[in-house]
Amino acid sequence: MVASCFSLVSLYRSYLRHQYYSAGLHPKTIQIDDQTTIHCWVPQTSVGTSSHHPPPKPPLVLIHGFGPSAIWQWRYQIRSLSPYFNIYVPDLIFFGGSTTTSVERSELFQAASVSRMLEKLGLERFSVLGTSYGGFVAYNLARMCGERVEKVMIASSAVWRRKRDNVELMEKAGVETFADLMLPKTAKHLRTLIGLSIYRPPSVMPDCLLNDVINALYMENREEKMQLLMGLTIGKYDDAQILPLQQEVLIIWGEYDQIFPVEKAFELYKYLGDKVRMEVIRKTSHVPQIENPKRFNNIVKNFLLGVGNSPW
Repeated sequence: MVASCFSLVSLYRSYLRHQYYSAGLHPKTIQIDDQTTIHCWVPQTSVGTSSHHPPPKPPLVLIHGFGPSAIWQWRYQIRSLSPYFNIYVPDLIFFGGSTTTSVERSELFQAASVSRMLEKLGLERFSVLGTSYGGFVAYNLARMCGERVEKVMIASSAVWRRKRDNVELMEKAGVETFADLMLPKTAKHLRTLIGLSIYRPPSVMPDCLLNDVINALYMENREEKMQLLMGLTIGKYDDAQILPLQQEVLIIWGEYDQIFPVEKAFELYKYLGDKVRMEVIRKTSHVPQIENPKRFNNIVKNFLLGVGNSPW
């Protein structure tokens, strides 16, 4: 595939970086050990930079899903949530500027890496929101960190997922491998992914634009990302089990999610513990934070700030 000299996607990426800066965030690279480096957007006065100016707002960690890096997936949240929270937006390993020489590839390793990054930044307590693949990471982060995690939000993420669910998804998408769907390398495959992820996908998606998206967002670290898919422990077996969480949990889902159908949200609700709430956002699919950001952001703020909540 030949990359175009002019990339609308690269141009829009520059705009997104400006949006993050204008929300009071700046990029930081954190060496968490001798093997792993995490890139993260952090508040201008992040925890650990000064002992004289503690953060006036509670910390919130946003963990992106599979696909493009974090800057793309939380673009409608940072401006809305930053007045209320000190936001941390890490790139998971092999996304954005995060990398490792370790052979580990599981979502547990991603969670452990994020935990060490937050320790390096000096965060003693925080809440976490993860979407899709990032929900797998957020769930494991909450289990690993215990009382360090105040509240957990899992969006569009079938943490209680079985091997047969992968087979059903591949059949629905008409692809031979999970990577063909999650790491599209043709316009046809990307069009399929968009159709499954968005309730009302664009009616016109020219191949030239889709190829630009693939070149800019899906080709970097492609081999390593395929290894991440192979390294998933969630969805590896049909007799999957999930342990409840001790924290307050909010499940957020799109009503017409075709990647992880809403039935998975109801299953998750039953197994995550006694302090679980659920919100289903109407007329959205797999990315409600993008399709209906106003509703999504209000749900997050209400849950974290304790405004108008009642058990689902």
